[in-house]
Amino acid sequence: MHSTVLATIAATGFTVAFFHAAIPTHWLPFVLVSRARGWSPGKTLSVALFAGLGHVLVTTLLGLAIAWLGFELDEHLGHAFSWIIGGALMLVGLFYLWRQFRGKGVCHHHVPETAHKPSEHCGHEGEGDHSHWEDELAQSAIASKRKSDWAAIAGLFVMLTLSPCEVFLPVYLSGVQFGWRGFVILSVILALGTLAGMLLFTSLTLVGLKRTNLKRIERWESGLLGVLFCTLGILFIIIESGHGH
Repeated sequence: MHSTVLATIAATGFTVAFFHAAIPTHWLPFVLVSRARGWSPGKTLSVALFAGLGHVLVTTLLGLAIAWLGFELDEHLGHAFSWIIGGALMLVGLFYLWRQFRGKGVCHHHVPETAHKPSEHCGHEGEGDHSHWEDELAQSAIASKRKSDWAAIAGLFVMLTLSPCEVFLPVYLSGVQFGWRGFVILSVILALGTLAGMLLFTSLTLVGLKRTNLKRIERWESGLLGVLFCTLGILFIIIESGHGH
């Protein structure tokens, strides 16, 4: 029974990480900067991988804090903690569904004017292929040819690293009952899903894939996350109720 629950959490986690990595903020900057600076596809993907590792590392550290807090609470709450997790996941899911209904989407960090001051944007970009977000990146110091390649790489790394995958944190919460083993498995899932998504969509865009369909993923990201987390919360309650009997 426990292996089934962990497999469900892992599958949900991979889906969350992969589709979150499909959001343009995770790959479009590398493509635009690459074209502006004349980078080869190999160098572009290497920079994306480097920045993605920083993104994953910071998210994993936040997940570590959540796991540690969860372990402490689990010792005091016992079996009731599984019900609390299920309820919390459903609340998170309802929050994302509410954001989808309000048209606010998921918050993503915008391109920093410098490598040290990222700004934040919530909501959806323009409906066309060209967006204000792309204009902002093109005018930033990151894409400037007056900066060295190392400065551009550092800017991309900081931009993505300071924008952790907050939508994966509830997945860490759901894996608390599996101890450190669950934490390690989910951290691997986070890395695989995020890096696979970033490298795939960066590669496809480099060879000329139009971004129209991918923009729809961004538009419906909150709704997708809401459905996933509500479903996971309901499964938790059902499985734990059956297990208790």
